[in-house]
Parts: sequence; structure tokens; C-alpha cells
Amino acid sequence: MNDKVAVLAGGCFWCTEAVFQRIEGVKDVISGYTGGNIKNPAYREITTGRTGHAEAIKIVFDDNITSYKELLEIFFATHDPTTLNRQGADRGTQYRSAVFYIDEDQKMVAEELISTLNDQNIFEAPIVTEITELGAFYNAEDYHQNYYNQNSEQGYCQFVINPKLNKLYTTFKSKLKKDI
Repeated sequence: MNDKVAVLAGGCFWCTEAVFQRIEGVKDVISGYTGGNIKNPAYREITTGRTGHAEAIKIVFDDNITSYKELLEIFFATHDPTTLNRQGADRGTQYRSAVFYIDEDQKMVAEELISTLNDQNIFEAPIVTEITELGAFYNAEDYHQNYYNQNSEQGYCQFVINPKLNKLYTTFKSKLKKDI
């Protein structure tokens, strides 16, 4: 079995969850919180920005189908990794861009990719994505799980998530699940 785990934070977890649920080889995407300093945080605490946690997703994927590097390439292309503690109108440390690595290999892949993207001037500003060892990951409340798929007509989904999905569909067409 080649199941691996990646943990990424790229703003609102509804957005990143919706993106990665559509990638071939991804078996599960769980919205949650990590990178903070209290145990078992709740959404109402996270939104204050005082817990240190980021809204993040845990991705379970088959490394034979999609590699960790490919997931990171999708991650960097579907959010703005150049804004500190912000994605669009969502502001605060809970919306920071971060790669929470599980082992040294993941750390190295993330560092190398960021260096390459910066060297190639892919973005207009330098990447500020934090690379941090994964600590405790806490699953978000049930109503946050599978949010876009259950609420795609909601305004936030229409105006914030749909543009990310449209970019995904055009830029990473070959990486999409066939049933999407």
C-alpha cells in the first residue's frame, strides 16, 4: 500500500478541500486545524486568530498515482502563496499559507519547489509559505467537512471557490479524477 499523508494550509479549508477532492489518487481530504498552541481547538476559537492554528487539510493519497510534489504544485497554483496571513478577503494567521511536513523528504520537496518557483519568478512577489513540521492535527467540526460539495450554491463557494476550481480544471486537467 502506498498511501501517504500531506497537510497543507492555503486559506479557508473549504477552498483547499474542494480542490484536492478532485485530484486523481486522493483518497480522502479532511478539514482541520494545526500549527497552534491549544489542544482540541474549536472553529470559534480559531477565528479569533489567537490560537496560532491554521485552517488546514489532511490529504490521504496514493503515491503511485499522484506524488507529493504534484500535490504541492497544485497547492501553489490554486492559492496565493505570496500574501502573509491572508487569502483574498480572509485575513489572519489562521488563513496563512503553510506546508506542514511529516518527514524530512516532504520538507526537502517543499523547500526545493519553493526555491524553483521563486527562481523562475512564477509569482510577482516572493513566496511566503511557511514550512513547518506537523504537530497535532485536529479535525474540524462535521459541518466543515465536504463543505463545497454540499453547499456549492452558497455565495462564498460561488465567488471564492469556483474560480480556484476553474483554474484547477484548466491547468491540471490530466490530474483530475475521471468522475468529476
